[in-house]
Parts: sequence; structure tokens; C-alpha cells
Amino acid sequence: MGERGSGRAYEAWLSYSQRGGDVQIPNPYRQCFEHIVVAEETDIVHSAVEELKHAISGILGHMPTVTSVLDTPCAIVLGTTESLSKLGGWIQDEEAGKLTDEGYLMKTVETEGKLIIAGRSDRGVLYGTFHFIRRLCMNEDLSRLNMVENPANELRMINQWDNMDGSIERGYAGRSIFYDQNRFTADEQRIRDYARLLASTSINAIAINNVNVHERETKLITAEDLPDVARLAGIFRDYGIRLFLSINFASPIQLDGIDTADPLDPRVREWWKRRAAEIYAHIPDFGGFLVKADSEHRPGPFTYGRDHADGANMLAEALEPYGGLVIWRCFVYNCMQDWRDRSTDRAKAAFDHFQPLDGRFHSNVMLQVKNGPMDFQVREPVSPLFGALKKTNEVLELQITQEYTGQQRHLCYLIPQWKEVLAFDTYARWKGSTVDQIVSGKLFGRPHGGIAAVSNIGNDENWTGHLLAQANLFGFGRLAWDPRLSSEQITDEWVRMTFGEDTETRSIISCLLLQSWRTYEDYTAPLGVGWMVNPDHHYGPNVDGYEYSRWGTYHFADRDGIGVDRTVKTGTGYTAQYYEPNASMYESPESCPDELLLFFHHVPYTHPLKSGKTVIQHIYDTHFEGAEKAEQMISEWTKLKGKIDHDRFEHVLKRLIEQADHAKEWRDIINAYFYRKSGIPDRKGRTIYSF
Repeated sequence: MGERGSGRAYEAWLSYSQRGGDVQIPNPYRQCFEHIVVAEETDIVHSAVEELKHAISGILGHMPTVTSVLDTPCAIVLGTTESLSKLGGWIQDEEAGKLTDEGYLMKTVETEGKLIIAGRSDRGVLYGTFHFIRRLCMNEDLSRLNMVENPANELRMINQWDNMDGSIERGYAGRSIFYDQNRFTADEQRIRDYARLLASTSINAIAINNVNVHERETKLITAEDLPDVARLAGIFRDYGIRLFLSINFASPIQLDGIDTADPLDPRVREWWKRRAAEIYAHIPDFGGFLVKADSEHRPGPFTYGRDHADGANMLAEALEPYGGLVIWRCFVYNCMQDWRDRSTDRAKAAFDHFQPLDGRFHSNVMLQVKNGPMDFQVREPVSPLFGALKKTNEVLELQITQEYTGQQRHLCYLIPQWKEVLAFDTYARWKGSTVDQIVSGKLFGRPHGGIAAVSNIGNDENWTGHLLAQANLFGFGRLAWDPRLSSEQITDEWVRMTFGEDTETRSIISCLLLQSWRTYEDYTAPLGVGWMVNPDHHYGPNVDGYEYSRWGTYHFADRDGIGVDRTVKTGTGYTAQYYEPNASMYESPESCPDELLLFFHHVPYTHPLKSGKTVIQHIYDTHFEGAEKAEQMISEWTKLKGKIDHDRFEHVLKRLIEQADHAKEWRDIINAYFYRKSGIPDRKGRTIYSF
């Protein structure tokens, strides 16, 4: 595929030209769309105005006039609350006082025929404009518009795992849009289009290189590359997005030949301060550093007998004068530990490393914690680090790219999974101490907080490889802004923005999306068992296939049973990392939720679930049913032939056919494996293939 596109797949949910017949605007408000009045001009406000012009032109078929002079009776008026107060008395002090820095308000002034979009900052104006367009595309009533919205999270971030050779680690939608052959791309338009897509869902930060920083990417913080980094920062700045860089902790050694990267060595500390000054000279609003250290062979402070707080605080001191942040990933574990020794448990690693350090991190350090204790599996419990760090800023890390969930060859809509994570009650302070309250900083009064996610885009025409995987990118941004939004609300927004208002189209695509996560779980990993995938590339069934399989497996299946004993009484003790009543709930197989039973307990194949089925029968049933559901998705999609343009229809159909075939492979391999292990036949007499 080429670097740029212009069709509906490329335009994603911002394809306005197809919406004209769907949008009905009553008089006199239709006249408002003839004129846009701008109370002030900044680069970000300019982006908002251009987007509004583009939307009105595409939807209504005419180009509005833009002026800074209020000389028309009807208009859409944009600006910050401060600038609008000089233009007219439409916003009361009480209304403006409800806004946080990136918040916005929208209101209809019926007596004057005005539609007002205002933000406390120009970023708020941009977000308000995109929300206004979203309401317009969804044909919502504008006659009594009166709303105030503020983001739940200060940081709403995308992590690109792009390498400068043009590859993307865990990328399933083509090559990087930023780099090729160890150079920056010369084509800025696609990057600008990406910034626009991100801003439309209120993303405000991006790290533009892989957390596994290779030799070439280490140089991004040098004078050689900073002008190009600054050029990209300028593109994202126009859309209210701050640029971050992933850094190599051993940069002083690799770049300048210093004989150490010890975070307590004065030479190293001074080196990072000089480097920070140079970065901010090029990029005054630089966001800061994203760091993966002392995990999976990445360098870090452990080499020098230091801990994570020592390493993070050294970088934080270098960035602090400029308002920069250090985002330190908590994905730290010994990847070479012996999994045959059941006293070791990777699930415990992040908590064991970081909980004892709570309170030692500087105020501009944020610890980025994966949603679960393992690695983005289709089902795992919420990480116990959420709530365990009362004195430390936290960021929730999600994975939009579908590394373990079908790699964008399978439809797997992740918003319902993320909703469960955000709503999980940790009981860290009291009932209602949910993850969304913790990561926002509200529960413990922390100065910073937010949500980050690994991007799923590449240079494929449709951005995400699978057209319907665009919904995961859109949904992440919407959830990061407001975790209270339901899966159904977000789904409806994306479907209507992308495919229009046809009732049958909306119903079928929404159902396909909302059922897909459970369907994928059904034909892949049962009851909280993970990693039954091929090593290295993580696609396709391989029950004993985890990378470090020479050390054992993650499911511990034998002839008598399956699952990992993580109890305090007889297992690894992992359950003790949770607060009560969660610790007791997970400790007992009777109270443990069925969907996580095998994550916490080793049980016989005949163990009865709450459904009344045995574990082995559940494995058989879900894998047969999951494959059937994957097949049914094809027949549901074919009902839309003629309702969706040919290219998008055929693309999704081809993906669903591949998914259905692959789901059968999963079914047969998993069922055959556990039939051989258990020797227990399927009670329903279905054929279980042997391999």
C-alpha cells in the first residue's frame, strides 16, 4: 500500500462527504452554518476552524465564511472563554468556572441565533469542535445545546512502537508512517492526518518510537535528529498533542562514551541535564521521556545496584525545569526465570519491584502499569499495582494493537475489556476505589495521571489493517477522555461516524463489534489461561508455545488438571497482592470468577464451574461455540452487501472468512490437546480431531 490515501477507509470516522443525506438541521440553526466567527487565532484554533469548514463543506455542500468580526445574526462562534468574553456576553462566569484546562462547553444562544463552542484553552476549543462535529454527524438535536465536558485524565497518550528502519514491533497494519530506512519520512501529510484522527478523540500525547530502543533510535535525542523530531512535534502541536521520546537508559555510554550509566554518578546526571536542555531548545513543549528499563534485556539502573526510583528520579530532575515528565514502565520481570519452579511467578514481578518504592518517586514521574500482571492477554486479572501505589502517579497502559488478540486479522473489539479494567474495584481506600479513579489521580490526590495505549496503525490504506480495528483506536481515545462512556455508546458513535445512519448497518456492525471479544476468547484461551500461541510472533494456536517454553508452560496442564496455583495457602502467594475482599475472592476456587479460575487455581478437569459444566466440558463447548460464532459473523456481514461501498465490504468479508477458518484451527488444536491430556471425551459426542 502507498503512504497516503483518500478513500473512505483512509478517512476513517472523519469521512464527512458521505453524511449529507443523514444530517437534518432545522431552521434557523441551518443559517448558523453559513458563518464561522473566530474570537482568536492560534495554530490549534486554526486546526479547529479548518476541521469545521471541512465538515460543513462535506456534510452540507457549501463552504462557510470565516471571520473575526461578529457582523452576522447567525453563526457558529469559536474561541476560549476569555476571548469570547470580549466578543459577547454568552458565557457566564459560573459556566467558565466549571472548565478545566482542556475542557469545553457548547451552547445554543437561541435569542441571538448563535452556536457557541468555547474552551478554557485552545485545546479545549479543538476538542469541543470535534465533539460538535460528532453530534452533527450523528444528527443530534442542536436547538437546545448546553453542555460542559472536562477530561477525566490529564494524560491521554499513544505509544508508537515504530523503529527507524520502518518496521513496527507488534505492528499489523503495514510499515511506519514516521520512518523508513533509518530516516524520517519526507511526506508529512499522512502524519498530519494521523494527528487529526488522534485529536478527534482527544489524544494529547504521543511517543513516536519503540520502547525497545535500538542503536539508531538512541540518536533521536541528539543534535543530528532533533531538527526532524522538532518538525514532527510541530505537526502534532497543531492538534494539541505533545511529543515524547522513548529513550535508551544507557545513552550516555552509547552516545558519548561515558564509562557508566549509573543514575547516581554526577557525570551521568549532568549528561542528562545537558541533553534535556538541548531537546527543549529545539522543542519547547517537549513532553518528556518514556522508559523501559531492566526488563527483557533492556539496560537500566539494576546494572549499578540502583533501583527504579534512582533511575527515574535522575531523569525527572533533568526534565523538571521545563515541565517534562518521566513515564517509567512497570513491565519488569526476569524473563529467564525457571517456570518449572512454582515458587516463582511472573505475575508477582511488577508489584514486588515497585510497591516497596511507593513515595520515593519525584512528582513528575509517572509509573506506567499494564492493565494486567502479565502481558495483554485476552483475559487476565487487573494488576494489583493499581491501588498499591498511594504516593505515586500512575498511568494505565493498554494495547490497541492486537498482539495476542488476533493481530488485526481477527475482529476483536477491546472496548468491553477495557471497560471492565477501568471499573474494577480495588478497595484500596474504600468500596468504589476503581481503577479509573486511581489512574486519573483523583483517589489519592496525585498531581498527574492518565491512560496510554500501544498504537495499532501503519501505512496500510485503512490505517489499521482490519478496517473494523479502527474502532479500537477511536474507542481508546473516547474512554481516555471519559471512562464513564459505555461500550454501547462508543460503538454507536464509531459506527455512525464511519458508516452512516442506516438502521440495519448500525445494528449489525455494532453487534459484531460488541460480541467479538468474547467470541475470540471462546475459541482461544479458556478460563484465564494465556499464551497458548506460537512463540515470537504470537499468532495462531500453540498450547505449549510461550517463548521461554524450555522453562515450562503457563498453564501447567497434566493428566490430572490444569491451571496455575497462585494462592497463599498452596501456591505462589500472588493473591495476597490484592486488597480484601478481592484477595479472599481469588484465593478460593469456589468464589473465584470462572473466567479467571485457571489463572488463580490448578484444578481437576472435572472441577465444576458455576455454570454447572466441568472445566473440560467448558473447554470443548466454548471452542466449538466460538468457531460457530466466527462463522456466523460472515453471514451477518453479508447482509450489508449493497449498503456499504464495495471496497470496504469486500475487505471486511475477506478478513472474516480468514478468521472463521482460523477459529476452526484453534478449536481443533486446543480441544485435541486437552482431550489427550485428560482422556475425557466430549459429552456431546462431537468430533475432536487428533494431530
